[in-house]
Amino acid sequence: MDLKELSKKPQLLEVVIDDEKIVEKYGDSLTFYIYDRQPLDLYGKLSKMTDSDFEHMNDVFQELILDKDGNKVMDNEHVLPIDVVMAAVTKVGERLGKL
Repeated sequence: MDLKELSKKPQLLEVVIDDEKIVEKYGDSLTFYIYDRQPLDLYGKLSKMTDSDFEHMNDVFQELILDKDGNKVMDNEHVLPIDVVMAAVTKVGERLGKL
C-alpha cells in the first residue's frame, strides 16, 4: 500500500462530556470537538507536559478543544471553568488513545 493512501485531511470528531457531576452542575452534557488526526508537534507538546507547566498546558488545551467549526473554544480572552477543562482533557485523552 502506498503511504499516500493513509494521508487524509483531519476530520472533526464530536466529544461529549456527560459525567454526572458536569451534567448536574451545568444542567446538560457538554459538547466539543477534536480532530481525529493531530500534528506530530502536538504529540510532542503533550509528552513534554508536566504538572507544574500550566502555561504549556493551556496552550495545548487551546489547540485541542474546538467548536463545531474547528475554532478554538479558549483563547487569551475566553476561559472555560477548570472542572470543564479537566473533564475535556480526560475525554481528549480517551479519544486520542483510541485513534
